[in-house]
Amino acid sequence: MNRALDVALAGAGLLVTSPLLAAAALATKLEDGGSVLYRQTRVGKDGRDFELLKLRTMVEGAEGMGAGFAVDEGDPRITRVGSFLRRTSIDELPQLWNVLRGDMSVIGPRPTLRYQVEQYDERQRRRLEVRPGLTGWAQVNGRAALSWPERIELDVWYVENRSPKVDLQILVRTPLALFRGTYRGAGGGWRS
Repeated sequence: MNRALDVALAGAGLLVTSPLLAAAALATKLEDGGSVLYRQTRVGKDGRDFELLKLRTMVEGAEGMGAGFAVDEGDPRITRVGSFLRRTSIDELPQLWNVLRGDMSVIGPRPTLRYQVEQYDERQRRRLEVRPGLTGWAQVNGRAALSWPERIELDVWYVENRSPKVDLQILVRTPLALFRGTYRGAGGGWRS
């Protein structure tokens, strides 16, 4: 049932947002001529790696410059177009394709990088019992204002308490979190 709902929501989402995605891709390409999509290996359900898709928001090769994978607000590697895409979370829309492929779900803990997963304790590894999501309990409960351990704890709470009611609460609260600017979809700070 969850998978069918994921496919329906992701398919509808891609259909509805395709003009926005096309405009964002064109703006990204026109700004510096680089690639439009950014691909990064993330950790999914049961600890399996998958290729996460995003619109590129940083200069090409940003991982090898400056702070590497760490990204702070105002990072000079972020492009002008990329700054807008990040602020509005439009850069996350290609992950609807990850949902269609089955790598992700619409709702679940945000996927993180391998080095972050290697630091999890046994309880925190429970995050890996479900597919990672586009949005989740930590994102609608102040993600940008929370510490990393607090976000992980909220994700574990979600895994232990997930239900259609909780998923509906997350879906309803996500647009409000986006509007307030408190939502940041990515786990771990790296957003290219």
